[in-house]
Amino acid sequence: MRKHNKETRATAEGETIGIDLGDRLSRYCILDEAGVVVEEGSFRNQAASIEKHFGGGCGARVALEVGTQSAWIAEALKKLGYEVIVANARQVKWITASDQKSDRSDAEKLARLARADVALLAPIEHRSPELQAEMAVIRARDAVVRARTLLVNAARGIAKGCGHRLPKTISESFPARALARLPEALRPALQGLLEEIGALSERITGYDAEIGRLARRHPEVERLTSVPGVGTLTGLTFVLTLGRAGRFAHSRDVGSYTGLCPRRQQSGGSDPQLGINKSGDKYLRKLLVQCAHHILGRYGKDSALRKWGLAKAEGSNNALKRAVVAVARKLAVLLHRLWISGDYFKPFPKMV
Repeated sequence: MRKHNKETRATAEGETIGIDLGDRLSRYCILDEAGVVVEEGSFRNQAASIEKHFGGGCGARVALEVGTQSAWIAEALKKLGYEVIVANARQVKWITASDQKSDRSDAEKLARLARADVALLAPIEHRSPELQAEMAVIRARDAVVRARTLLVNAARGIAKGCGHRLPKTISESFPARALARLPEALRPALQGLLEEIGALSERITGYDAEIGRLARRHPEVERLTSVPGVGTLTGLTFVLTLGRAGRFAHSRDVGSYTGLCPRRQQSGGSDPQLGINKSGDKYLRKLLVQCAHHILGRYGKDSALRKWGLAKAEGSNNALKRAVVAVARKLAVLLHRLWISGDYFKPFPKMV
């Protein structure tokens, strides 16, 4: 029998709970050992509400989809004694592609999948709260960089529409140089924008200093940045995104985790060539691709990885694009290997 219970209810051993996370409210469904719905309802995404609804876990299993708030909610449920499974939403097509999708049905489906076989949820592993806080610095820096880019593009567009071009490079001196060359007619429009760009550049410098400080907490970052083209930002982002090196049985699995492996839809005699799956962390993937561009570019240092990538890039622009992705994928695998082995980068490693 389905019932909506707003009072605290002790979860019984052997029950399975599915939670569909929302922005402010989340929906839950509880199944007993026989798979019968014994309770469903909703709770506020607040620590007090979670404890009120789920106090006393008794080791029961909880399944929820990964999302913006899944990390802290999963941590709160673990502290209450639950076994928490965070599902990879991209892999749970029974939920995401359903024709009858609703918060209520999604919560029940998560519970049934968790009850049947945890592997069906393609569980992911969240960072610890400490690593999450460190990663927030990188996220904040990225937001400020994107804001500065938006303002720079707006300033350039306005100036270009009036027959004037701003300096090409963006540096700490950019606002001053741009103002010095700015016609008086454009000052009322662009002076404020250029001053904001200067303030954002200073903020980015501050974040870079904090990222350098955080990197010193993680000695493995030094080994990762021994790869030419991999800077402190990329090394630290790689470490914080993966969380711990031991979560992957094989380094090659990191290529798939970062979304740089090709998708596959093989059926019978058909096995078309598809693009990369783009799963995992988008920002880390962007940084790895930028590093790959540097490795293959004019200033890239000679190495076995560079030679391998340049060989793949020969022939056409499309070949170059595929080579960049391939080098980014190999770079992800290489960084993980350096992390777990404790070695530094060798441009031409000796084959054993």
